[in-house]
Amino acid sequence: MWSSFEQVSEVASVPVETRLEAYRPELTGYCYRMLGSAFEAEDAVQDTFVRAWRNFDRFEGRSALRTWLYRIATNVCLNMAASAQRRIRPMDLGPAGSGTASHPGEPRPEQIWLGPIPDDRVLPTAGDPAEVVAGRESVRLAFVAALQHLPPRQRAVLILREVLAWSAQEVAELLDTSVASVNSALQRARATIASADTAAETRRPLDEKQQALLTRYVRAFEAYDLPALTELLHEDATLSMPPVPLWLRGADDIMAWMTGAGNGCRGSRVVPVAANGMPALGQYRHDPESGYVPWALIVVGLSGDRITSINSFLDTERLFPLFGLPDRLVAGVDQPEQAGRVA
Repeated sequence: MWSSFEQVSEVASVPVETRLEAYRPELTGYCYRMLGSAFEAEDAVQDTFVRAWRNFDRFEGRSALRTWLYRIATNVCLNMAASAQRRIRPMDLGPAGSGTASHPGEPRPEQIWLGPIPDDRVLPTAGDPAEVVAGRESVRLAFVAALQHLPPRQRAVLILREVLAWSAQEVAELLDTSVASVNSALQRARATIASADTAAETRRPLDEKQQALLTRYVRAFEAYDLPALTELLHEDATLSMPPVPLWLRGADDIMAWMTGAGNGCRGSRVVPVAANGMPALGQYRHDPESGYVPWALIVVGLSGDRITSINSFLDTERLFPLFGLPDRLVAGVDQPEQAGRVA
């Protein structure tokens, strides 16, 4: 058994960079929930580490390293959120459109959209099963979108108290406020979240039936078998395509779109990944000259035995490298394992 002096000495011998890196996944998850963007979250964590490294000699262990890093990350996120527009989904812009629309609308700036994030950047691969499930639930798209409706400090309070299970006293100390203020902010934040549309999406690793459902979806999509796809959709399923504003609700409108203006997806191929605690697919459209080229990062929402949401993010230039997806697929070459093995 080591003495306390030996343990402290051992910790002190670990390079600062290594000690900081151990917190990268959970800090990235925290900053992502705060900011709604994987890229801004990574920038915020990097800024946090730079500030921590510069001031590490003044830290002196007066509080837990984790608490100190969260204090820095919170200040970074609050500053970023104060100067940025709230991240939204197409559903926040107005009512659902028509599947017979000839055009999805002009793309809006990237800075307004809530974006996806790879599971491996923010979620633990092992640990307490209940904590794993809670982690997946707290990064699902609908929940993160609902968080963006909160003022930044309320957002921080809710995440720290409800997601990370900090005590009111710990949050008060981190935010330099009172326990009463924390409890009041939490109450208001809960009311706002309760009124937001957080429709059911996958909250846990897929069971066998949902694995089979996802496999059927992939097969039907790649075959562009629209009757088979229709059978898999929930009656209130949604389709969105950021950065364009059009979104659709209901199997009829979704199939009308895929038959009409969205028919260019016929002949696509997909590669399974995982995003926001949900199954996801890198979609590649067929190109006669280049094989298959990136088209969308699709995050699929499931509930029971139906598809509830198809979230197609079209910013492939940034998202495909983030998810480790190839820049093209070669026609005739076997593709990676299909989505039956996802998440």
